[in-house]
Amino acid sequence: MARMKLLLVEDDRKIATAVKRGLEPEGFAVEVAFNGTDGLWLAQEGSFDLIILDIMLPGRNGYQICRELREEGDWTPILMLTAKDGDLDEAEALDTGADDYLTKPFSFPVLVARIRALLRRTTGRNTVPVEAGDLRIDPGQRRVWRGETEIELTTRQFEVLEFMMRRAGQVLSKTEILAGVWEYEFEGDPNIIEVYIRRLRTRIDLPFDRHSIETIRGAGYRLATDGG
Repeated sequence: MARMKLLLVEDDRKIATAVKRGLEPEGFAVEVAFNGTDGLWLAQEGSFDLIILDIMLPGRNGYQICRELREEGDWTPILMLTAKDGDLDEAEALDTGADDYLTKPFSFPVLVARIRALLRRTTGRNTVPVEAGDLRIDPGQRRVWRGETEIELTTRQFEVLEFMMRRAGQVLSKTEILAGVWEYEFEGDPNIIEVYIRRLRTRIDLPFDRHSIETIRGAGYRLATDGG
């Protein structure tokens, strides 16, 4: 079976070497870039199943790389490495299009778990289409439409939307969304869900003058059964 191909963009050579050596016995083929300029070029020119991207890089930083790839229509899953206790870093990482984040220092088993979870969600999923009014998704192709307009979402944004659409009309707490979408024990701030909801609203609601995702104060969020 072909190995899943990963791109690691990390300027700390000690960390990069350790991560590469650890991931290869786990069945991954790992290509490494030590600066943002080379990392962006490799991401654009190569074909990767997932990108591990540090934020603080010489050349271009992780935010810039992530944003440029998304603007070019590249939706390869991105796992961003953020600073310890960097809540704003995590929020900005998700806002620029990253699918998930991991704070430094991190344990290697957690890194592997995050990678495998993202890859599982992109390769093996419930493929039954879901509709809520004129909002519809095709999980098999990871595509979203509002009416006839197709909407681009990151992998994790898509997963949050799919989870909510399959439970349209139900009030879902942040904890329920985390448990339903993430396949590992989430160690960060549950309030990061607010970032995902905000991004989803800017994608599926605001351009269409809709209000499909309702905030239920003190309880969570609810997606309208009619798509808003």
